[in-house]
Amino acid sequence: MTSNTISNGILRAVGILVGILVLLYFLYTIQSVLAYLAIAAVIALIGRPLVLFLRRKLKFPNILAVLATMLLLGGIIVGIIALFIPLLIQQGQNLSLLNIDALQGNVENLYQQITEYFGITAIELEQNLKNSKVFSKINFGFIPDFLNSLVGVLGSLSIGLFSVLFITFFFLKDSKLFEDGVLIFVPSGKESRLKKSMETIKNLLSRYFIGLVFQVLILFIIYTIVLSIFSVQNSVVIAFLCALLNLIPYVGPLIGGALMIILTMTSNLGYDFSEVILPKTIYVMIGFVIGQLVDNFLSQPLIFSNSVKSHPLEIFLVIIIGGLLFGVTGMIIAVPGYTAIKVILKEFLSDNKIVKSLTKNI
Repeated sequence: MTSNTISNGILRAVGILVGILVLLYFLYTIQSVLAYLAIAAVIALIGRPLVLFLRRKLKFPNILAVLATMLLLGGIIVGIIALFIPLLIQQGQNLSLLNIDALQGNVENLYQQITEYFGITAIELEQNLKNSKVFSKINFGFIPDFLNSLVGVLGSLSIGLFSVLFITFFFLKDSKLFEDGVLIFVPSGKESRLKKSMETIKNLLSRYFIGLVFQVLILFIIYTIVLSIFSVQNSVVIAFLCALLNLIPYVGPLIGGALMIILTMTSNLGYDFSEVILPKTIYVMIGFVIGQLVDNFLSQPLIFSNSVKSHPLEIFLVIIIGGLLFGVTGMIIAVPGYTAIKVILKEFLSDNKIVKSLTKNI
């Protein structure tokens, strides 16, 4: 091996490494665009069955079917925004005008009532807590600042929403656009098999994401009814947030439950703990548990069995692995990613014993 060969190999390796770093930096720079593409792809998969129905059953031209679908999806999105944004703005304004000292006093009073109710107010402990002035050290002023900044972020998302809808339109109109782009990098002999795989993936993921929409809708209805019955302020917003958090596997319901408890208790600050706050919180949590039971024993089994064709144990392991590798994002994309991999493996490695076992239901 000559010195020229070695130097050429080193230069080639350095060039490849530099190219990879440049590519990663480029992807990092355009991460917002990649997020728009991902969201648009999900919305397009949700709207795809409606486009196919309009084209095949009602004989709509492709462009009219896409426009009708986009109008429906856009109307739903605008309706959600029209429903929640005013409530969030009003809440932000209310909290920005809130007397923080009064809020701090109410929370401290609530804490004292809780400790007294559960019999954990030993004289020494109570005296230590009073001397330490724990609640006086908490800066409650962050609450209005946080919510006001959240409202500002929601306002800036209007550009992102327009971008997502624009991209979604072309994903629905030119359904082969993404597929043709991928086929450029595939050897000629494998194109037909990859097309078949991508069609199967689109069908499975369409059913999966539509199932998630119905899952969130069912929980939203249950939570809204429960919170409205017990007159919890901003019940619609709280119900929507808790239902949306349920999309994060395993962790989301815990966060949603904690959020519902906190918001239920703080919405009744100033009332007696044992007579008002505690009973109302218990009833709300019973409703939350009922919603979770409906979700775990009805919604999720139907979604996983009818869409991604995977056993619940498979789904559990895949979500855990995705969470360990990529955190919350990995948990969210684990199921659709695993489904796509299974379909591709079945098409290209159908003779493999392990692949046969994993993909027998697809």
